Amino acid sequence: MPEQLADTVDPANWTCPAPLRDQPVVVMGHGGGGALSAELMEQVFVPAYGNATLAGLADSAVLELGGARLAFSTDSYVVRPLFFPGGSLGDLAVNGTVNDLAMSGARPAYLSAAFVLEEGVELTVVGRIARAMGAAAEAAGVTIATGDTKVVESGHGDGVYVTTAGVGLVPDGVDIRPQRARPGDAVIVSGPIGLHGVAIMSVREGLEFGVEVASDTAPLADLVAAMLAVTPDIHVLRDPTRGGLAASLNEIARASGTGVRLQERAVPVPDAVANACGFLGLDPLYVANEGRLVAFVPPSAADEVLAAMRAHPQGAGATLIGECVADHPGMVVVATGLGGTRVVDLPLGEQLPRIC
Repeated sequence: MPEQLADTVDPANWTCPAPLRDQPVVVMGHGGGGALSAELMEQVFVPAYGNATLAGLADSAVLELGGARLAFSTDSYVVRPLFFPGGSLGDLAVNGTVNDLAMSGARPAYLSAAFVLEEGVELTVVGRIARAMGAAAEAAGVTIATGDTKVVESGHGDGVYVTTAGVGLVPDGVDIRPQRARPGDAVIVSGPIGLHGVAIMSVREGLEFGVEVASDTAPLADLVAAMLAVTPDIHVLRDPTRGGLAASLNEIARASGTGVRLQERAVPVPDAVANACGFLGLDPLYVANEGRLVAFVPPSAADEVLAAMRAHPQGAGATLIGECVADHPGMVVVATGLGGTRVVDLPLGEQLPRIC
């Protein structure tokens, strides 16, 4: 190492964005929605809790209670910064849980909201987040019915963290889960991908891409209801948040024992996202979304479902991007624009942590 750098650079402080798999401690990659997150669940939490309901590892659990089918989900939000183009921590905390419920076909009804506040955070900031949550809940048609607040000492938090849990009713005849993907299913994404991740990145890193990129955060329950009105036999729904579209498709392929083949040129990537990813060396398939879904639909209903999605504001950009196949089970491959094929693997961690 050059002498002039030796006094200022300490290799002991370096971190690796793709940490080794045998880490004995928690690393940022464990929260990225990729392979490390899956290992944490499979090796720590699932064995500790040990029940068939949790073992499904879906976005929300579907439970039988009093003759009704309930979807139940919980999520924590630690996004940095708290406010960004197109949304805020408050929007994410509502829309994220609403969307997790919707991915099981449920109609979301009630949420809880738990705040962890760091001593010294301005009450005006807390108020802005709370108002954003209230407005998002009203837009999504849900009620924030209960909650909790804790305060930690200055320096032991990062401003505001929020945890939301939600419940909703699953209609009769609806069975949406990753294990139901079948060869021949059409793979449809509801709109352009990568906007949320690039919006967060632009603010956090002070980058400019020529145009402002706004997060796509939005509630998707109404869009799902429109799709189910066409057919209740939608096989799989996922909202590709952490780890992006690549992580969601890999999870579905592995859970169902099928393969997924995408057409690269069909995947809707906005120019601003493509330019940002090209500049930073990122793959848009791995960039987080907060207002998009990917659907596996029987081929007989694909055209009608796609038309219903495009007729809805949250699905106006819906696109058929590929199909579920019997070949290469558990794998996702992309047919490139140059006529080749590449494997899209489950990411190890997250390209950009603290995204939601």
